Amino acid sequence: MEALTHFMNDTVEFYRWSLTIADKRVEKWPMMSSPAPTLAISCLYLLFLWAGPKYMQNREPFQLRKTLIVYNFSMVILNFYIAKELLLGARAAGYSYLCQPVSYSNDVNEVRIASALWWYYISKGVEYLDTVFFILRRKFNQVSFLHVYHHCTMFILWWIGIKWVPGGQSFFGAGINSSIHVLMYGYYGLAAFGPKIQKFLWWKKYLTIIQMIQFHVTIGHAGYSLYTGCPFPAWMQWALIGYAVTFIILFGNFYYQTYRRTPRSAHKAAKPVTNGVSMATNGYNKLQEVEENGQKQQKKGRAKRE
Repeated sequence: MEALTHFMNDTVEFYRWSLTIADKRVEKWPMMSSPAPTLAISCLYLLFLWAGPKYMQNREPFQLRKTLIVYNFSMVILNFYIAKELLLGARAAGYSYLCQPVSYSNDVNEVRIASALWWYYISKGVEYLDTVFFILRRKFNQVSFLHVYHHCTMFILWWIGIKWVPGGQSFFGAGINSSIHVLMYGYYGLAAFGPKIQKFLWWKKYLTIIQMIQFHVTIGHAGYSLYTGCPFPAWMQWALIGYAVTFIILFGNFYYQTYRRTPRSAHKAAKPVTNGVSMATNGYNKLQEVEENGQKQQKKGRAKRE
């Protein structure tokens, strides 16, 4: 018990010390004064993961088609704004794509980049709605470990990123990821329109490939910075490498199970990808409509025979 008490005291002291080197510019920004709001939202997310399926178990699934269209294209706009602000801010500040230390100054371009990164962090909290829509539509099997791990950890870890390193090389990974999310949520938004549009969405497999390329680029970029002694916090670089490795393993397994192990005929009937972590989009899918039409035809057939 005494050892546990010492550990807790040391943890509190370490956190207090870490606040002395945190970025003072973001201290008063929404959600940034304390980790409590981020942790509370994440705990509510995990609670919904447990309670939501139980609540929906014996209820009809929600369709949410219009809601999904608005949500997905809103995420396209948000991620496009983030990517645009990071690109233009980095160019105006003269950022290097290979090695860029964090500047904690109040320069207008540095604050612009920090603000864009803050919106990127907020977007990760908004993405919890992906899971909410799965559960409300009773797509329980799509809420995989990878899906939950991806959503929950990104929101929490990016709070840390914004608190201590909202600038410098942080712009690189966030810029790439937000750009990819423009494509991904654009895909989900189109898929939500239904079968008439989905037949043109042949490129779903490549969203997962792009995601995996992103993780390899992240590792290479961080590794290069460590090798060359770039004055960007080394702990952040090592954390990025470790985190990216977990995603390469998990996304690689998903890709193999979905596109290599599964027969080709099953791919045609499969539901579109969502966030590269499952085979269903948070929109509507063609297989669902085929099944519904088949059920209607069976009912009509029975009625005629009777």
